[in-house]
Amino acid sequence: EEDFEIIDKKQLPDAAELRNEEKAKPEEARWSAPILSLAKKASENLALSYGSALRSASLVGLVSKPGSSDGPAKTNTRCHTMEERANLMNMMKLSIKILIQSALSLGRTLDSDFPPLQQFFVVLEHCLKHGLKVKKTFIGQNKSFFGPLELVEKLCPEASDIATSVKNLPELKTAVGRGRAWLYLALMQKKLADYLKVLLDHKHLLSEFYEPDALMMEEEGAVIVGLLVGLNVIDANLCLKGEDLDSQVGVIDFSLYLKETQDNDGKQDGGITAVLDQKHYVEELNRHLSCTVADLQNKIDCLEKTNSKLQEELAAATDRIGSLQEEQQQLKQQNELIRERSEKSVEVTKEDTKVELDTYKQSRQGLDEMYSDVWKQLKEEKKIRLELEKELELQIGMKTEMEIAMKLLEKDTHEKQDTLVALRQQLEEVKAINLQMFHKFQNADCSLQQKTEEISSFEGKTNEMMSSMKQMEERLQQAEKARQAAEERCNKMKQELAGRLDSCRQQMAQLDSKCSALEKELKSEKEQRQTLQKELHQEKDATTLLKTELQQMEGLKKELRKLQDEKQQLKKVREEQEQALQEMGLHLSQSKLKMEDIKEVNKALKGHTWLKDDEATHCKQCKKEFSISRRKHHCRNCGDIFCNTCSSNELALPSYPKPVRVCDNCHTLLLQQCSSNSS
Repeated sequence: EEDFEIIDKKQLPDAAELRNEEKAKPEEARWSAPILSLAKKASENLALSYGSALRSASLVGLVSKPGSSDGPAKTNTRCHTMEERANLMNMMKLSIKILIQSALSLGRTLDSDFPPLQQFFVVLEHCLKHGLKVKKTFIGQNKSFFGPLELVEKLCPEASDIATSVKNLPELKTAVGRGRAWLYLALMQKKLADYLKVLLDHKHLLSEFYEPDALMMEEEGAVIVGLLVGLNVIDANLCLKGEDLDSQVGVIDFSLYLKETQDNDGKQDGGITAVLDQKHYVEELNRHLSCTVADLQNKIDCLEKTNSKLQEELAAATDRIGSLQEEQQQLKQQNELIRERSEKSVEVTKEDTKVELDTYKQSRQGLDEMYSDVWKQLKEEKKIRLELEKELELQIGMKTEMEIAMKLLEKDTHEKQDTLVALRQQLEEVKAINLQMFHKFQNADCSLQQKTEEISSFEGKTNEMMSSMKQMEERLQQAEKARQAAEERCNKMKQELAGRLDSCRQQMAQLDSKCSALEKELKSEKEQRQTLQKELHQEKDATTLLKTELQQMEGLKKELRKLQDEKQQLKKVREEQEQALQEMGLHLSQSKLKMEDIKEVNKALKGHTWLKDDEATHCKQCKKEFSISRRKHHCRNCGDIFCNTCSSNELALPSYPKPVRVCDNCHTLLLQQCSSNSS
């Protein structure tokens, strides 16, 4: 599943074959000598790592021994994973070595375009991907190494800046891209090795993301983290804004590791820089080791202190145990005396509790009946309230319709000549609705009075319930006082019967059996008492519920008062609207008289007929039907009926002193006549 090919030991040439080839081809060996030497070293390293892996596997029991019964398939897969881990570790060593050497030659400042740095990140990504568990989601299978890297933020608070900066980058859309950006930022901070070491210290958290035979879960992961400490010598300046980290393909380029070596002079210069880098590397290792030694010393001191404290606590605990055992024996003797004296008090309390139970059951039946009646009445009142709310909504809708109609009447008073009949009909309907609403309000007032009477009766019943509850509490207090008096008597009897213990010891054997039976009866009576207390609490809760319902009824009364006030306001508005309609009717009647005079003048002047409102249902020009929003308008020239859009023009006619409404056709004709007359 990885993007690079695992090297097999059989495919590599032996050292003897390489020497024979060098002797056979002395001329060609000049340029190929460094490549062959590097391949020889790689083969030796791989052979050693493969041998050590096989030895560790045989010790643990992964590789099958000659007499073992494990299957060959399991051993092959385990050997394959071990080879993968060894190859990845060797590739990591080579990439870190070449990166440090190339960085020293460039002055130790690297960019994101530097090929050895890119190859280092590719190899590190393969190491982190090795043995990852596949997580199944609704979208599909997800396998990314960003999940374990997110744990660093929880384990190490210093890494929170990296996590926030990675999440704030808008270009990153996949988990792989976020993981690569996280590695870039950690390398720039020179804390990549520290963060990965924190992860390896908490392997129980890594087990959620990696398989048990993964590279990060084995010893190779700790080796790689130790190698990464050497990268703290390098200064990296990586830009994340312009790069497409989501779609990069992580393929290892082996050509970087097979380049020609430099001359001897160059090797000497490189040796000096390598010594300097090794010095820095050793200093970093010493710093880490000193920190770990100091932490271990602090832990040892803390453990010694805790050990001494625990020893002291042990000695004190043993002393306490001895004293407690003595107290236990004394308490046992006292308990035997108390049992004898509690028998008498138990009989008395039994009789009292029986009487109280009978009275309680009788009162409970009456309360249940009262509660059922109150619940039914509440349901009926809720239904009535819903009906009243629906009627109120209807009234509010009618009010809004009336307001809209009034606004239209105010705007078009001079144009509404023949709409009085429809308005009067609407007024009669509104009056009828108002009368119906008035009757309904009267009925609601009557029902409210009935409800107030019922509420008063409910209050009396609740008061009676409270008094009965107080009586029950007084009885309980009396019983407790009697119990306390019995205890005092028992204490007195203890002092008196101290000398009679010898005679009572013989009778103890006979009374033990009786005591066990009485203890059982005591337990049953205690349980009954607890049940009685629970029932008392439930009744208290029921009384509180009734009180809350009474408060709700008071709220309903307040709402009814508000509705009555709104009704009076609506009556006032209705009266004002009726007065305004009467005034408008007078104005319209006067305008009708004037219009009749004007019609006669028009008939005399022109032969046009004045159409009636009942004869026209559609506009003559646009053929649209008239409605409440689309009103009828007469043309003062031709007498036909049009809508507002088709008769929006005004012109001065000889029969009218002021400009009047004219349809579009008459407007164009009159303008043409005026232009012809002027010419």
